[in-house]
Amino acid sequence: MQQLDHQFIDSRWVSSASMRRLPVMNPYREETIAEVTAGDPHDVDVAVAAARRALPAWRALSGAQRAVYLEGFADGLARRRDALIRLSSSNNGKVLAEAGIDLDDAIACYRYYAGQARALDERQGRLVELEAAGVEARCYHDPVGVVGLITPWNFPLVTSAWKLAPALAAGCTAVLKPSEVTPLPERALAEIALEIDLPAGVLNLLFGDGEGIGAPLAAHPGVDKVSFTGSNRVGEAVMRAAAERSADVSLELGGKSPILVMEDADPEQAADWVMAGIYFNAGQICSATSRLLVHRAIAEPLYAALAERIDDLTLGDPLAAGSDMGPLTSARQRRNVQAYLAVAEREGLVAVRDASHRRLPAQGYFVAPTLYRDVPTQSRLWREEIFGPVLCARSVESEESAVALANDSDFGLAATVVSGDAERARRIGRELLAGSVWYNSEQLVLPETGWGGFKRSGIGRELGPWGLSAFLAVKHVVGPA
Repeated sequence: MQQLDHQFIDSRWVSSASMRRLPVMNPYREETIAEVTAGDPHDVDVAVAAARRALPAWRALSGAQRAVYLEGFADGLARRRDALIRLSSSNNGKVLAEAGIDLDDAIACYRYYAGQARALDERQGRLVELEAAGVEARCYHDPVGVVGLITPWNFPLVTSAWKLAPALAAGCTAVLKPSEVTPLPERALAEIALEIDLPAGVLNLLFGDGEGIGAPLAAHPGVDKVSFTGSNRVGEAVMRAAAERSADVSLELGGKSPILVMEDADPEQAADWVMAGIYFNAGQICSATSRLLVHRAIAEPLYAALAERIDDLTLGDPLAAGSDMGPLTSARQRRNVQAYLAVAEREGLVAVRDASHRRLPAQGYFVAPTLYRDVPTQSRLWREEIFGPVLCARSVESEESAVALANDSDFGLAATVVSGDAERARRIGRELLAGSVWYNSEQLVLPETGWGGFKRSGIGRELGPWGLSAFLAVKHVVGPA
């Protein structure tokens, strides 16, 4: 078992004064594979001070110079690809194929923002078109400063890339807090930073929980912006802490996303897209399309196709090539999901497939892939984010009712539309209150397209040029022409 006692601050591994230790679990074997020292507020102070010292020199570099380091992160991850895939599977529980997708998406993100950093040079100092005679205005984009980045446990390397890559591209320096549940993959970022000679203090990694690191980082007066991905409860606490000093925040929070299947869809093809939207990563995905709205005309054949596919899923060791779905990432998350299944039993929900239809592996934090049909809209399972492999379905009579029910949610992160008519699917997508809408496809998350939601799903956007803008402040210099 690894003993990980150090924080990465100012390009050095340094000891923490904290005596608390946190176990890191393998969710399939249900055993501790490492222990990390839980950092404390003093570590936050030291890391923020290092980032503050590094800021003037880092922001003074051109975007093209910063791009070289971003390409270095992409290359470093690529060199470690096989090892990081297996490490992610062991620490997170996701099967090898899913871990491979995560890593490749992270690599693509660093390369994309290397390009965005270079393009930033071309935008600096552009003249603004003015009607006033004899006046000149130029527009500049400055880094917001020192940023605190807090990432979740379901996609560690991907979500850290979504935050760190644009932050560095913009000229910010960073203090990154990985989840205490899955801290192992992101330690590679420190190793890569040393390999590519990233200037000291530009990236600092602090390992620990919300009490020791997360809360003090969000509230720190030396942090100019906080970017957080996680639960609504914690995200709202981050926003309150930032509000005390009027600091900027980006929040990517919960979701309860719908998938709409119209009467002109092919049930077999629709079933594949429904499966990909809810059972990927054992349902532990903020954009999981966990509410299925299917037109009554094809509801029965779709339920039959889904039942067949659910039965075909192999649950097992995420490191085994034949596994389709691994365990949930922690015992705590399994308890959370099981609590919702208990609610479903009390509410008398009708299960097309649940734990009664299969034998679960003897070890691991597994929950059976579950499908309930005819779920009332007032059910907690219909309205609340479960974050597990649980799909709630109900049939609808019309396109209008499907859209109305899809939008009847506190959340608005994502949605999917399935129709035999692509133009119709795009039109429906425009009516949905969601930051990302896919049609006739799996969930395609690309570096070039924005990520973020409406309503309680968060504030701001990641990815694309919007992700870079989140770490930039606009400045205009105005005077005589």
